[in-house]
Amino acid sequence: MNAGIEAAVERLARAEHDRVPVVPVRDVLGEDDIDAAYEVQRRIVARKIANGRRVVGRKIGLTSEAVQLQLGVDRPDFGVLLDDMVFGDRAEIPIGRFCQPRVEGEVAFVLGAGLPAAATIVDVLRATDFVLPAIEIVDSRVSDWDIRITDTVADNASSGALVLGTRPRKLSAVDLSGLGMVLEHGGEPISTGVGAACLGSPACAVAWLAREVASRGEPLRAGEVVLAGAWGPMVPVAGAGTYLARFEDIGEVRVSFTAGPAEGKERS
Repeated sequence: MNAGIEAAVERLARAEHDRVPVVPVRDVLGEDDIDAAYEVQRRIVARKIANGRRVVGRKIGLTSEAVQLQLGVDRPDFGVLLDDMVFGDRAEIPIGRFCQPRVEGEVAFVLGAGLPAAATIVDVLRATDFVLPAIEIVDSRVSDWDIRITDTVADNASSGALVLGTRPRKLSAVDLSGLGMVLEHGGEPISTGVGAACLGSPACAVAWLAREVASRGEPLRAGEVVLAGAWGPMVPVAGAGTYLARFEDIGEVRVSFTAGPAEGKERS
């Protein structure tokens, strides 16, 4: 399997470097070998860290039944967030940075304390410093988003970037599971959902993540940002334009895609 893992690493790394999608990696990893897929993810992230990038958090993928149905998978997964993936509200991001971008409305948890290996929702509520409205830009390096679970896990859970709002809210002030979200493009709603789409509650999703990453030797730590999963279906980005996510009781966040090259971008 080592040969398959290395082949998947090289294939996905080439796709990201060239910004040209490649064929799925499940041909070398298998359809169900999750551990091998996470090892591919770990090796790709380790290369980036060796080149100066820094881990700032994690993302949970495939929490929404709507997204699972879109992609033909039946379980959540997770990926790693790096410093050069983080943008602030109203960011302008060249669309050429990505291969096949899509957007989702989510809430980001900012942890004030680490989470134990057997984390419960109570631990999450205690450990969370505040939450922020967020747009996740998901991006598959696999051609035509032809992915199964091992493809997306290996590809860092199809991570692209995240855009964070700048007005924090305390969890004690909101009931995330009951809140609604509307994602708009050009003033028109294109995706809607509720917090309960994330495994019943975004806080439940974070507890799942804490247990999962701790079992793999990388527990959640104080200061990390956690994207807790999509509240509604993800939407393809067809070209330049602005996307706005509005969350009840939490606020809004927007991002604009520009037609310029990926080089020379500014981050928050």
